[in-house]
Amino acid sequence: MTHIIGQHDCKADSKGRVLLPISLKNQLLPVLKDGFVIKRSVFQQCLELYPKAEFDVLMQKVMKKSKINRKYDAFVRNFVAGMKEVSIDGDSGRLQIPKNLVEFAGIEKEVVLNAVFDKIEIWNKDMYEKVLAEGEKDYADLAEEIFDDDE
Repeated sequence: MTHIIGQHDCKADSKGRVLLPISLKNQLLPVLKDGFVIKRSVFQQCLELYPKAEFDVLMQKVMKKSKINRKYDAFVRNFVAGMKEVSIDGDSGRLQIPKNLVEFAGIEKEVVLNAVFDKIEIWNKDMYEKVLAEGEKDYADLAEEIFDDDE
């Protein structure tokens, strides 16, 4: 499992190209040649960039569920919408975000790359800051609930 850390402020150009900071690119070096999958987030209006091996693990979990089910069908249709294999240029560290995903996430010039364990969230900077601010009021309660030893 790949463990990626850090929050990185970046810039996107008008074509959806983002230059990864060297510290993030260095963390991805072991998986750079294997490629990545970029997709819409299930819970937020951001994108998720997975190293291909990590994405394959996620897809195995999805595929284990019942396939003869309307809810599964609706979920999978949305889960794979806009999904695409991408690469990060090994020399420059540049990522090309597909246009439909740029539009979904509202990606403009200011971008935040937020590493979350095995994936990188790609946010419009204003949306990211808004979501963080909204979550601050519940953060302590969530921490207690999630890490409560009684469960």
